[in-house]
Amino acid sequence: MTADATSAPVELTDAQRAELVEKHLPIVGYITSEFIGRLPSHVSRDDLTSAGLMALFQASRGYDPTTGVPFARYANTRIRGAILDDLRGADWASRGVRSRARKLSAAEDQLTAQLGRTPTPVELAAALGVSVRELTETRDESQRAMVLSMQGFAADGGSIDDHLPTHTPGPEQELLHRERLGYLRSAIAALPERLRVVVEGYFIAERPMAELAEELGVTESRISQMRAEALALLRDGMNTHLSPEMVQPATGSAPAVKRKEAYYAAVGTQSDFKARLALSAFGAFAAPAPVAARTA
Repeated sequence: MTADATSAPVELTDAQRAELVEKHLPIVGYITSEFIGRLPSHVSRDDLTSAGLMALFQASRGYDPTTGVPFARYANTRIRGAILDDLRGADWASRGVRSRARKLSAAEDQLTAQLGRTPTPVELAAALGVSVRELTETRDESQRAMVLSMQGFAADGGSIDDHLPTHTPGPEQELLHRERLGYLRSAIAALPERLRVVVEGYFIAERPMAELAEELGVTESRISQMRAEALALLRDGMNTHLSPEMVQPATGSAPAVKRKEAYYAAVGTQSDFKARLALSAFGAFAAPAPVAARTA
């Protein structure tokens, strides 16, 4: 086979593309929620979700697995770009809207100076010679234009993330977040070795399933099963210590139940409260802790 043939893009089948889309649908929800949390309430989640879903579908058609880039990373970039494009295109501010917004602002400033207080909507509408309903519509249109016109943001070389308002968590939320990260790291470290390799390889190192399958000497289908098994263990292992009421009693044979119970206990002994809180969102998985429990 020639070098040109080797480097040629690989065409996925329709079934493979459909599988990629179905498997990575949650990514659209995660990214949409991230954007929605920093946008005004009038921005439609459905509109952003539609843009993200279309980008996911297009990503499945343009993806070339021979590049070595995980599809999740490739799709993530495409989805974010599509949502940003959708926001950029949502500038409803015509010249008329901008003109009315300027008049509204000037009238509000003038009345505030005259009255010594913020004018009521009725007073402001009377000063402008419009109805209260028209005043409200002008405010809404002006706000949408101000937030969603991204052309002005791009002019200074910045990105949308530099300008959108953020909801910074308070100290209590930050502590809870760090504790969850600590338990997650402990739960990963306590996994049976082969399950831990799958979780660290697929989710943290973003290695392709085919590569993990070759390393462990199993099929990609088996890697998918191991991933699901590991996620179930991680969920119950963390909930045992964070939200015990959410954990269903272990079922199965006596040895299987014992292994699960030993795993749950190991999650709690991997680190103490102080060590868990010392973790940061960026360094939580930089150097995975040694495995303390082998329950395979």
